[in-house]
Amino acid sequence: MRKPLIAGNWKMNKTSEQARSLVQEMLPLINPYNSVDVVLCPPFTSLMALSALLVGTSIGLGAQDMYWESSGAFTGEIAPAMVKEFCSFVIIGHSERRSYFGETDTIVNKKVKAAFSTGLSPIVCIGETLSEYESGKTAEVVTRQIREGLKELEMVNLQTLIIAYEPVWAIGTGKASSGEGANKVVKDYIRPTLKVIFGDQIAESIRVLYGGSVSASNAAEYFAQSEIDGALVGGASIKLPDFSQIVKAAFK
Repeated sequence: MRKPLIAGNWKMNKTSEQARSLVQEMLPLINPYNSVDVVLCPPFTSLMALSALLVGTSIGLGAQDMYWESSGAFTGEIAPAMVKEFCSFVIIGHSERRSYFGETDTIVNKKVKAAFSTGLSPIVCIGETLSEYESGKTAEVVTRQIREGLKELEMVNLQTLIIAYEPVWAIGTGKASSGEGANKVVKDYIRPTLKVIFGDQIAESIRVLYGGSVSASNAAEYFAQSEIDGALVGGASIKLPDFSQIVKAAFK
């Protein structure tokens, strides 16, 4: 059985002090659901403060991105070891990084390799745009993103890999995919592609999350699906009690 995981992507929200206050309010609401892995991904500026605050809890901490080089003249970038100092997880290849900042499957692959080599668990985002969805290219797109983004990985610690299927047309639009529709993409395209690359045993151990307008009102629909192991939550992750209700919905 794959343990449910709920990751909160705070995006560009909350100062360090605001982040501390939010988590202090959040902890009593989500602590009872210890059969669910919870990961918070605030902006870089809050990682140090929240790392200290989360000591002794079961809540994980993740970064929203990182660079693949270990050090050097890369102004504005964050190295894997800098993330590892405070985090166990890192989001890679989010659709906003792909669309706003030109990240390609090749860049995603470099970051995934760097994450593994640093001991970080990558949360790798994949998903089709609205035009690709309407053109019937969902299978083609997610298969390519998996093959290119995860190629030539060492067969070590791959069970720590997390895939987040986020149809771009559903992110922040309120147009969430149905639970059944999202499950079909995972069952028919994502999991089979992982099996081709890594073999059945590893592929079955990799958790696949759904992301895209996940809310307290629709979360249970996704978690009832056989191939969906949790959620990458955007806007609702910084709202109380919404986020705790999503975690509760994953509790089994």
